[in-house]
Amino acid sequence: MTQFWRIGGLFGLCLLLVACALPRGAGMEREIISGSNNADADFAVYPVTRAFLPTLAEWPVTGEPELNWITASAGSRSQIIAPGDMVSIAIWDSNDNSLLTAPEQRVVGLEEMRVSASGTIFMPYIGDQRISGLSPQAARARLQSELEAIVPSAQVQLSMSEGRANSVDLVGGVAVPGSYPMPDRNYTVLSLISQAGGVRADLANPQIRLMRQSHIFGTSINRLYSEPHLDTRLVGGDRVIVEEDERYFLSLGAAGRQDQHPFTQDIVTALDAMAIIGGVTSSRADPEGILILREYPTSALRAGERGPRMERVVFTLDLTTSDGLFSARNFRIHSGDLVLATESPVTSVQTVFSLVGNVFGLARSANSF
Repeated sequence: MTQFWRIGGLFGLCLLLVACALPRGAGMEREIISGSNNADADFAVYPVTRAFLPTLAEWPVTGEPELNWITASAGSRSQIIAPGDMVSIAIWDSNDNSLLTAPEQRVVGLEEMRVSASGTIFMPYIGDQRISGLSPQAARARLQSELEAIVPSAQVQLSMSEGRANSVDLVGGVAVPGSYPMPDRNYTVLSLISQAGGVRADLANPQIRLMRQSHIFGTSINRLYSEPHLDTRLVGGDRVIVEEDERYFLSLGAAGRQDQHPFTQDIVTALDAMAIIGGVTSSRADPEGILILREYPTSALRAGERGPRMERVVFTLDLTTSDGLFSARNFRIHSGDLVLATESPVTSVQTVFSLVGNVFGLARSANSF
């Protein structure tokens, strides 16, 4: 009788353990999405399939700024004088009775002059002369033409150094950041970065930000490498910032790695994300229940075909079917997304059987006494 009560007590303990919530690393899919069909549900569930992807493509991108970029265009291959540049002028005259030079003097140098905001400089005998918008060669020819009317034998020599309007700033993310003069009007973003020693190797998916007046444009360095027509030419006063991609996504549950993951490329798909997190734990994860949780702004809510119904959205992926795998490869991860590998129901069953097996082992041990 004592043995009977011992076995009964062990079975009772087993049933009590089974009735309690078993320890797990993540919830099961049915637990997380339960209640989504209720009228008061505060989230929506969308299975990711081939039929759903065209609709999703029209939804807004969350978690990152929407920046455009400027395509490349051609400019002058010579320097162009702009207000703020400094010019140095030397005038040669071999005439013994020159108005400009002293006896036995053949050249006179004028003090270095800054091109005024109106684009002019002052020259003796010919007054203010507009030279902004001209190349140094064209400006020299214009000054000499004006001066020849007074001093026919004069020869003008002109050199310039770039001012702020003919320079661009490069900030961060390169070997030598700083202010760089523009050698011509075909000076491009990649030319600037190359002159600065290239992008630092420690930056993950480096991003380019171009600040022009009150506008900000953006793209990635990899995109400039692969699409040469996007290597836009710079304008004097531009500021170029090279920085690491700040986008990230999270992984939790029965994932290979639970962490915050930076974007390693411009577009990260669901399959890319699975590879980045090291897949899922084969002994725990449910490959039919990979969930991607995302929050949309209120402005994105549309009850029709072009937007989500609710701010909180759960996308479900089934990686056990060909459609699910192909769709995952075309599903774009947004910055801030949570990739959740849910727990397989089989794991709980295995835990229960393990507990029952342990109880029977204890029962046999008790029977031996």
